Amino acid sequence: MVSVLRGHPPRRARVPGRRPPGATIFGSGHRGVNRPGPSVGAGWLDRPMDEDEVLDVVDAHDEVTGRAPRGEVYRDRLLHRCAAVLVTDGQGRIFVHRRTATKLIHPGLYDMFVGGVVGAGEGYAAAAWREAREELGAPGLPEPEPVLRFLFEGEGGSWWTSVHRVRWDGPVRPQPSEVAWHAFLTPEELADRLDTWQWAPDGLAAWLRLSASPGR
Repeated sequence: MVSVLRGHPPRRARVPGRRPPGATIFGSGHRGVNRPGPSVGAGWLDRPMDEDEVLDVVDAHDEVTGRAPRGEVYRDRLLHRCAAVLVTDGQGRIFVHRRTATKLIHPGLYDMFVGGVVGAGEGYAAAAWREAREELGAPGLPEPEPVLRFLFEGEGGSWWTSVHRVRWDGPVRPQPSEVAWHAFLTPEELADRLDTWQWAPDGLAAWLRLSASPGR
């Protein structure tokens, strides 16, 4: 059963204790923990931006009210849909990545989810599976499990986000144009970095909600 949530995410608590040992890190250009990051944009747009791609426009109840090109959706801040996928391996570690500095949306920010916008007529589940396979470079990825759905409201706009999760023990080959750095972090390592790394705001909101949900 998928939970539907509204309002602000729960406040996060700082995890006490010493900093855990370093995680296995891939990629290059890893930002130091205290280095400031770029300004915040709006949303999960993890494929190259196509302003002509048509998206469903929805209302405050996540009901489709029309369709519009992606460029118009962003320009007019129309409410739309996104899918987010939390990827873990067999050891319970979480796939975390940093977006490239050339990304139009959230350049250089960290995220613990992969995902993207839901196309017109596309379901959340199909979008989550498609986006996760593309972003991870893992065509054999099994279908992610839906967990919860919530209305994200941020400075750059608002959108409904369907959060999914999946386990993957195979190789990942993220596209260099999309991902500047990636690693699988333990939950403790991720918690230790929540207050020191700069995170994509919608991904952070999804993480806080997922962390607080029963039967996580």
